[in-house]
Amino acid sequence: MSPTGQPPAAPQTTGHEWDGICEYNNPLPRWWLYGLYATIVWSMGYWVLYPAWPMATGYTAGLLGYSQRATVLGEVEAVRKERDARGRAQLASATVAEIRADPALLRLALATGKAAFGDNCAACHGSAATGRIGYPNLQDDDWLWGGTPEEIERTIRYGARSGHGEAHLGDMPAFGRDGILQPAEVEAAATYVLSLSGKPGVAGASAEKGAEVFANTCAACHGPEAKGNPELGAPNLTDAIWLYGSAPEQVVATVTNGRKGVMPAWEGRLDPATIKSLAVYVHGFGGGR
Repeated sequence: MSPTGQPPAAPQTTGHEWDGICEYNNPLPRWWLYGLYATIVWSMGYWVLYPAWPMATGYTAGLLGYSQRATVLGEVEAVRKERDARGRAQLASATVAEIRADPALLRLALATGKAAFGDNCAACHGSAATGRIGYPNLQDDDWLWGGTPEEIERTIRYGARSGHGEAHLGDMPAFGRDGILQPAEVEAAATYVLSLSGKPGVAGASAEKGAEVFANTCAACHGPEAKGNPELGAPNLTDAIWLYGSAPEQVVATVTNGRKGVMPAWEGRLDPATIKSLAVYVHGFGGGR
């Protein structure tokens, strides 16, 4: 009996029966059905507004053009830029010595310097920084203007004969072209300086006469022992490193016509953090002192 005292109504069945077991026909509640229908309609809206259907070469972008992947990548990039900005601010405010002493800043400086070198310096010095005639090899330990990190930074920042007020100055005069030395004296001087590094000189020229010419004309810049002077950008003439070539005719051309190579000033073209990073990176080649 039901609570009302009436016999319970006979249950409705679908008419299906298996081994005496009947399948009841109990319709779902209307609220549940309406909810189902609403989700179907809602899903159709998603199909139209958001990426939904795979295609042969992509997917439907939807009217809103929303991409969760793009959103996540954008957030990651924003975090990276913020981190880089903080790191670059630290690079800009730190000295080169402080950068080299901080492992995290050093890693950032080397990565920044490598990218900047490839973009700005490799065209002259080569991708491996080994240089070529007229462009110094940065892998060795021969530096016209000094090879400490601070000296390298100054050279990058202001350049040499670049026109900047703080640039390195100092020219190799055109001794032969300007009539300061006679051709025979030029050849003798070339023969003498080549002999200092064990190289053959100009045929028929006297190294003894060249030593006299060197003492009277060249020692003021290169030093009495021809070891060079970084303050003037005068190279060491006793080693085997020759910026403009060590063949006798090349050395004669240098003494005759002089050299006035230009290193551009990167201040104003590169930010302070990049310049310091370049100094650290170049010094790390192994040729820095």
